[in-house]
Amino acid sequence: MRKPSLRRTCAALAAGTSLALALTACGGTTKNDVKNDDKSAASAGTADPDAATKKGLTVGFLPKQVNNPYFTTADKGGEKALAELGSAYKEVGPSSATDTAGQVSYVNTLTQQQVNAIAVSAQDPGALCTALKQAMGNGIKVVTYDSDTNPGCRDAFVSQASAEDLGRTEVQLLARQIGYKGEIAILSAAQTATNQNTWIGYMKDELKDPKYKDVKLVKIAYGDDDAQQSFQQTQGLLQEHPDLKGIISPTTVGIKAAAQYLSGSKYKGTVRLTGLGTPDDMRTYVKNGTVDAFELWDPAALGDLAARAAVALASGQITGKEGESFKAGATTYTLGKDGVITLGRPTVFDAENIDTFNF
Repeated sequence: MRKPSLRRTCAALAAGTSLALALTACGGTTKNDVKNDDKSAASAGTADPDAATKKGLTVGFLPKQVNNPYFTTADKGGEKALAELGSAYKEVGPSSATDTAGQVSYVNTLTQQQVNAIAVSAQDPGALCTALKQAMGNGIKVVTYDSDTNPGCRDAFVSQASAEDLGRTEVQLLARQIGYKGEIAILSAAQTATNQNTWIGYMKDELKDPKYKDVKLVKIAYGDDDAQQSFQQTQGLLQEHPDLKGIISPTTVGIKAAAQYLSGSKYKGTVRLTGLGTPDDMRTYVKNGTVDAFELWDPAALGDLAARAAVALASGQITGKEGESFKAGATTYTLGKDGVITLGRPTVFDAENIDTFNF
């Protein structure tokens, strides 16, 4: 997938934002910018974990894609948490999961509207940095969730689970299903998606273990979190690799589209599929034998934690530094390196437990 040209990006920005913001968002990147982007953007000053939780704040949620069932669930979790905390929620975002220029434009819009905090799932690790830094320069706290930016472009990142856990466990799930032997492929979202690429890196590392000596990764395909494109990519993988034994799709849109294709094809029950999906999307395919097991975290809980982290930052309870702690509901979370807050371990769903979950 080609990235939008600078000219097209700037044109999109100029159409949706003030000229000053558009020019700032399209500014060049210096070596110092890159260096600073690699470090956490924890605020100067000291956190006060006993500070009162501020009320009346406005937190803007900016998912990769609006009207995506996964992000709808996640953001509703954030909306519910903010209502409980006495603050306001708003959601903006592009209709395409690859519209990076659109995400930049929405960051600038939220900055102009002077929200107190932004919770964003980044389509690209670096493309949003200039706009997010401008937001932070205007006193807006920035939390990434689901998919991170470079650490210097936000205050904290709410991670679904350990990236290493997610990458390795998906390989482990599929390997067991194919008997540790055969060709496998990965059906990812966008080529620039930070979370996808991080997980895939751990998948490749896991495959180096001698126990996977008979498992061969033959292709990484990209469906851009578009159902039709992911469906077609699944079909293409099987045409290109007729001996394929399994597919990992670490994206809720991708795994559902792949399951849909497999369930209506001759490959049902012979080509195994796992990855990250929601129980509601995958229930039919688990029950009809297309999918044995897959995993995910609770996206509503992820959105909830992102909202609570944003409020904690805006209240001065945390600044984004490693070792700081804050309370989110009944749980206390401690920030790790580069301001990472981990929700917890993923849950594996199969025929025995899938009916106990509804999201």
